Amino acid sequence: MNAIYLSGTGNTRYIVNKLLDELGRKGTVLPIESEDVKKAFGGDEIILAYPTMFSNIPYLVRDFINKNQNEWKGKKIFLITTMGLFAGDGTGCAARLLKKYGAVITGGIQINMPDSIGDCKALKKTAEQNKVIVKKAEQRVAEIAKKMKEGRYPREGLSFWAHLAGLFGQRLWFYNKAMSYSNKLKIDGNKCVGCGICAKGCPTQNIKITDGKAVASSQCTMCYRCVSYCPRQAITLLGKEVYQQAGIEKYT
Repeated sequence: MNAIYLSGTGNTRYIVNKLLDELGRKGTVLPIESEDVKKAFGGDEIILAYPTMFSNIPYLVRDFINKNQNEWKGKKIFLITTMGLFAGDGTGCAARLLKKYGAVITGGIQINMPDSIGDCKALKKTAEQNKVIVKKAEQRVAEIAKKMKEGRYPREGLSFWAHLAGLFGQRLWFYNKAMSYSNKLKIDGNKCVGCGICAKGCPTQNIKITDGKAVASSQCTMCYRCVSYCPRQAITLLGKEVYQQAGIEKYT
C-alpha cells in the first residue's frame, strides 16, 4: 500500500505512517510536493491523505488530482483526512472527484488532531491538551487498522448525510477559502531574518528569499507549515499575530 499526502504541521504525515505501521504494510510514502511522487502510483492500492479545510479539499490536493487524472483509473484509493474541529465530508470531496477519473474508493477516515491555525487565539489549546488529542488519535488508528485487517474498511465522510453536514456546516459559508490558492500570506519584514526555512519547506514554492528577506506570492495552499516553523514568528495568514506554533513533534 503506497501513500501520497499533504501535511503542513505534520499531523497528516503522522497519521499515515501510524496507520501503515499498525497494518504492518510497507510501501512508497511521499509528500504531494515530492519530485518523485508519481512513484506512489506504482501500486494498485493508494492512501491519499490531507488536512480538511473548511470541510473541503486543500486546493493543492484538488489540483494534484486533476493534473494526474489518467493515473487514478482502476486504482483502489483509501482516503485519510485530519481535522481540527469538523470535517463533514472531507474525505467525500476527494472521493467524488476521484470517482470521476475511474478510481475505486475503498474507504476513508477522518481523524481529529491538534489545530494548526496558529494565528487564531480562539482555536488554541495547551500542549498537554494537544498531547491528549494525539494519544486518542493513535488509539483510533490502532482500532481502525484492526478492522481493516479483517476486511472492514471504514467509510467516514463518504455518506450522503456527511455530504450534507459538510455542505451546510462549513463549505457553503467558506467556499472560496479552499477553491483557489491564497494570496493572503503575510511576512513581517521587520521580524524576518531571511533564514530560508519557510522557502525550503513550502509545498508550492510560494515563498522566495529576495534581498535577504522572505517574500510571498499568490500560491499559498494554507498548510500553515511556514507559520509553525518560522523561528521569528514573522509569518501569519488568517490572523495578525502568531499565538502558537503547532508542529506535531511538540505533541508526540
